[in-house]
Amino acid sequence: MPAIDVAGEFETIEWLLRPLAHGEWGRGLADDVAVLPARPGFDLVLTQDALVEGVHFLPDDPMDTVAQKLLRVNLSDLAAKGAEAFGYLLTCAWSPRCGWPERVAFAEGLKRDQDEFGVALMGGDTVSMPGPATFSATLLGWVPKGRTVARRGARAGDLLFVTGTIGDGGLGLMAAQGRLPLEPERVAAMLDRYRRPSPRHDFAEVIRAHATASVDVSDGLVADVGRLATASGLAAELDLEKLPLSSAGAAWFEGRVDPEAALVDLATGGDDYEIAFAAPASAEGPLRREAERRHLRLTRLGRFTEGAGVAARWQGRPVVVRKAGWTHV
Repeated sequence: MPAIDVAGEFETIEWLLRPLAHGEWGRGLADDVAVLPARPGFDLVLTQDALVEGVHFLPDDPMDTVAQKLLRVNLSDLAAKGAEAFGYLLTCAWSPRCGWPERVAFAEGLKRDQDEFGVALMGGDTVSMPGPATFSATLLGWVPKGRTVARRGARAGDLLFVTGTIGDGGLGLMAAQGRLPLEPERVAAMLDRYRRPSPRHDFAEVIRAHATASVDVSDGLVADVGRLATASGLAAELDLEKLPLSSAGAAWFEGRVDPEAALVDLATGGDDYEIAFAAPASAEGPLRREAERRHLRLTRLGRFTEGAGVAARWQGRPVVVRKAGWTHV
C-alpha cells in the first residue's frame, strides 16, 4: 500500500504511541527517559529482538501482526528465562510504505498484545528511513533474585523437554509464500502461527521451578538445543520420532516421501517460539501436571549426556543434520 497522509515523528508519538505508555514509569512519553522503581528481592531481566522487513516478516504482512510478532518473540525469550514481563522499549524505523494507516494498524497490534500479556510501553524512538521497515523491542521482566534460568546448567542425565508443537513456524512461512499444499483451514492456522506465535509466558514460573537450563526455540529446535548443550558442556540426544506435531504439521508430514528428511526440516525450520529445556527425571511428573493444568502440550524428546553436540536419531538410527537452523550473519 502506498504511503498516504504520512504524519511526522511527533504526531506518531502523540496520537499512536503515547496512549500505550505507562503513565508513571514511562512518564507518558513526555520525557527523555523512563524511570523504573526498584523491586526488592527481584532481578531485572532484559531481552531485545528486531524484525526486519523481508527477513523476519514479508512486505505484505499486516502491520498489526508485525507489531504482535515483535512483542511475542521477545516475550518468548523472557518466558524461557522464567521471567514475568511488565514493559518494553520500542524503536520503529518506518519505510516509505508505512503511511498513516499502516502506523495505526501497528499501534493497534501493540495495544492488543499489551492487554493480553500485561505489558506497557516505557519509551523508545521512531524514525523514517528509505530501506526496509525495521522494528526493535527491548522487553523488561522481573525474576526472583538469583532465579533466572540460564542456557548453562543442564546436568548429564537430565531429560530434554519442549513445550507445544515444532515445525509450525517453518510451515507458516511456506503458507505465507503460497507453498503449503494443505487444506485452506490448515494453511490459515499455520499462517497465523508464523505471524503471531504464542509465547509460553504462563509456563515461566514452572520453568523457574524445575528447569536446570532453558532456551526459546527461535532459530530451529536442533540449533537451540545445541546451544543448551554447548553452554552446559554436554551433548544432547534428540529423538526425531517424538517430535510434537500440530494437526497441520502431521498432515504435511504424512505427505512426504522421505519421513526422516521431513522431520529434519521441521526440527530446523525455526520461528516456533516454544521453550526447550533440561530438567531432572524426578521433575517429569510435576512438569506434566503443571502443563496439563495449563492445557499445554509437553514432550520429552531425549536427554543430556557427557560429550558434545546434538545427536539426532530416527527410529534408533543416527541422522545427519547438515544445517541445524537459522543464523543471523
